[in-house]
Amino acid sequence: MMNIVSKSGTLAPYLKTSTQVVASGLKAAAPAVTVGQSIVVPSSVVPKTSYSLAKSLPTGAATSSGVLSSNIQVRFAHTDIQVPDFSAYRRKDTLSPSSKNDDSADSRKAFSYFIVGGTSMAAAYSAKAVVSQFISSMSASADVLALAKIEIKLSDIPEGKSVTFKWRGKPLFIRHRTPEEISKEQSVPVNTLRDPQHDSERAAKPEWLVVLGVCTHLGCVPIANAGDFGGYYCPCHGSHYDASGRIRKGPAPLNLEVPPYEFVDENLLVVG
Repeated sequence: MMNIVSKSGTLAPYLKTSTQVVASGLKAAAPAVTVGQSIVVPSSVVPKTSYSLAKSLPTGAATSSGVLSSNIQVRFAHTDIQVPDFSAYRRKDTLSPSSKNDDSADSRKAFSYFIVGGTSMAAAYSAKAVVSQFISSMSASADVLALAKIEIKLSDIPEGKSVTFKWRGKPLFIRHRTPEEISKEQSVPVNTLRDPQHDSERAAKPEWLVVLGVCTHLGCVPIANAGDFGGYYCPCHGSHYDASGRIRKGPAPLNLEVPPYEFVDENLLVVG
């Protein structure tokens, strides 16, 4: 009990301080007169703007002494914040607040269009280069393309002889047939052949026979001007071909393959 009485001695200054109004600098917008239960506002009202109201806000710090503990400091809103200045980053023709926004609009649009157009063209050419490189990587290499076609000078092959060339890693037989061989092969009945083909289907020009020297049985290389039919003979398993490259005897199931070729002129043959 005595402890409470001893501490109650500090209540008087606290109550006294609480009844005092801290000066805030706020002023009434207009004097008002109370009549009965209503408030009468004079007609001469001074209008207030947001700027004038902001200026009337307290800017200092209010303190209250004589409290139970220590002094209390009240801090109001910051009104001394400096607005950053971006003038160093702005264009010179837009620094003045009286300048129109359209003064430099054309020049800025032109620069933007130039950047967008240049970037688009660079992206298009880059995409084209990437696609071209990707497609070319899937094409045949230079050494393969070099062997894709072969040119043969026909005047170097005498009549009745067969010459072997290398084309795409395979032997290529070019045979200059005599008139007797031509008439003999054209007179063979097609229905008697294992792989029925007429001689005219295998030789674009009757005097020239172009076939691959790969046996259709197991891929051996036949011997030219040999065999029972005077054409080609495979000694590995005994397949006999005639002078038109057609299988006539032995285990081979098909005729010798005829590659694609064309006669550029009377003396030049292109195979491939």
